[in-house]
Amino acid sequence: MKYYTKRSKIRFQIKHPKIIMVIIAIFLLFNSILYFFDKNILPTVLSIGEEKLRREATAIINETALDIYSKDFDYKDMIITEKDNEGNITMLRADTVKLNYLSAKLVLASNNKIGELEEVGLKVPLGYMTKSLVFYNLGPKINVDMTQIGNITSSYESVFESAGINQTRHKIYLNVNMKMKLIVPLKSREVEIASQIPIAETIIVGKVPNTAIELNKN
Repeated sequence: MKYYTKRSKIRFQIKHPKIIMVIIAIFLLFNSILYFFDKNILPTVLSIGEEKLRREATAIINETALDIYSKDFDYKDMIITEKDNEGNITMLRADTVKLNYLSAKLVLASNNKIGELEEVGLKVPLGYMTKSLVFYNLGPKINVDMTQIGNITSSYESVFESAGINQTRHKIYLNVNMKMKLIVPLKSREVEIASQIPIAETIIVGKVPNTAIELNKN
C-alpha cells in the first residue's frame, strides 16, 4: 500500500504593510539623524567645548597663581644672592623647598577648582555653532562632560636677559600643564592645557655667573 503526502505551500502574508513601512522609515530617519550628529554636530560641539575648557581652566590656574604668589612669594627669600668681598655676585641659589611648596599649593588649589568645574560641566547651545550673534544662545543645549586625566604638573623656568650696562634682568616663570577629556554622546576628546605664568622679574646689578639656576630640584 502506498501513502501519498500532499505538500502544502506555505505563504507568508504580511499584515499591515503600511505600519511596517512607517517603522522602516522611522528607523532610517533616526539613523540618518544620528549619522549627521556624529559627523557634523558633535565634532563642532567638542571644538567649542575645547575652546571654552581651555579658557576656563587657564583662568582658574592664573587666578590661583596670582592669589598664592602675590601673598607668599618674595624674590629675596626665594633667590639667594652670594657675593665676594668686592661685591661681585658669585652665586645665585634658589630655595627649592619654598618654591616647591608654593607650586604644590597651587596644584592642590587648582585641582579643587577644576573638580568643581567638572561637576558643573559645559553647556553648548546649538545656536553657538552658527557664529551669529542673533542665534548665539538659541536652540537646545548639549551637555559636555569633562574629567581630568592624571595630575596637574608644574615646573619653574629661569630666564636671564641683558638690561643694559652691567645689568641683567632675571625672570622666573611657572609652567603648569594638565590634561582633560571632553565627553559627549558617542564621542570624546583629550585636551592638553599649558599655561606659563610670570612669577617674578627683577634687575640684578653686577655680573651674573654663567652657571644657570636650577629651580626644579626637590
